[in-house]
Amino acid sequence: MNPLLQVRQFGQQIWLDNLSRTLLNDGHLARFINEDGVTGITTNPAIFHKAISGGRYYEDDLARLKQQPMSAEARYEGLVIPDVQRACDLLAPLFRDSGGEAGYVSLEVSPALAHDAAGTLAAGLRLKTAVNRPNLLIKVPATRAGLVAIEELVAAGISVNVTLMFSLTHVDAVAQAYVRGLERLRAQGGDLRSVMSVASLFLSRVDTLVDKQLEALAADTPARPGRTAVALARLAYQRYRARFHGEGFANLRAAGARPQYMLWASTGTKNPAYSDLLYVEPLIGAETVNTLPDATLDALRDHGKAAASLELELDQAQAQFAALAAAGIDLEAAGERLQQEGLAQFEQAFSALLELTA
Repeated sequence: MNPLLQVRQFGQQIWLDNLSRTLLNDGHLARFINEDGVTGITTNPAIFHKAISGGRYYEDDLARLKQQPMSAEARYEGLVIPDVQRACDLLAPLFRDSGGEAGYVSLEVSPALAHDAAGTLAAGLRLKTAVNRPNLLIKVPATRAGLVAIEELVAAGISVNVTLMFSLTHVDAVAQAYVRGLERLRAQGGDLRSVMSVASLFLSRVDTLVDKQLEALAADTPARPGRTAVALARLAYQRYRARFHGEGFANLRAAGARPQYMLWASTGTKNPAYSDLLYVEPLIGAETVNTLPDATLDALRDHGKAAASLELELDQAQAQFAALAAAGIDLEAAGERLQQEGLAQFEQAFSALLELTA
C-alpha cells in the first residue's frame, strides 16, 4: 500500500508544501490528491517566487497586469489568488466530506507586516474576502504582533495557519492566542465549528542550528546531533494533548471548537547524513499534519514506513532537552533567533516577488 495513504490510517494528514500553475495545469496536484491522499496545501513567498519566476503559465497574465495602474503587491495577488482558489476548489469535496477537518489551502499575509498587528489583521480579512473560499487558511507568523492578529482573526471566525514556530514557548503562546480567540467568538455567538487552525512547528532548521552549537562545544555531552527537532515535536505534541484534550478545553470542544492541530513544517532534511524521512517517519500521530515538499513526498511514497510513532521515546526526548540545557544550549533563544532568520528569508523572497511584478 502507498505509505502516503497508510499515514492517514494513523490520523495524520499529509499536505503538499508547494503550489504553482504547473502543478494545477498539468494535473500533478489532482494526482497528489486523488492517488496519494494529499489533504491540503501550504504556500509561502519563496514557493510563489519560484513558481512565477520559473513557470511558463504566468507570463501572459503578468504582462496584462503590468498594463494596469496597480501596485506590485496587487499584481502579485492578482497572479496567486486564482491559483489558491483553484487549489481550494480541488480540495472542496474533501473539505465537505470531512466536515471541515481537511482540505485546506494556506495563503500568507505579507512578511512586511510581521510586527504590525493591525496591518496583519486587515490583510488577513482582505485576503479572506478576495479568495472567498471556506477552506482557506490565512497564514500568520508567530511573532508578538502575529499573536494579537491570530486572536483577532479567530475571534472574527477566520481560519488560521500559524507559521514560523521554533520552540515550546512559541507553541504555548500560539495555542493560548487561539483559545482566546475562540472564547471571544463564542461570547459573540459565532460558529466555532467554522474555524480551523494549525500551528506550524519548523523542524529541520532547529537541527541545523543546534547541531552547529553542539559541534562547537569543547565538553562532552550526551546530547546527540540530529535529535533535537524530533524531540521538540514530540514534546510539543504532549502539550497539545494535555491542552486540547484536557478539562481546560472541554467547554469549547462541547460548543463545537476544534483543537489547533500541530503541523510539522520545514520537513525536508537539510543534512545529507540524515535520513530523508527524519522529520516524517518518527512524527506520525493522530490530529497532526505533515507538510512535505515534493522531494520528501516522493521519498515517503517510494520507501517510507508508516507507523504510530509520535508518542514513542518520550524519555529520550526529555533527556535530549535536559542534556542541551546542561551543555548551555538555550533552545528558547535558538527559537527566537530562528524565527527572526525565517522572517528575514521570507521578507527577501517577498521583495524578490515584488521585483517580478513591479
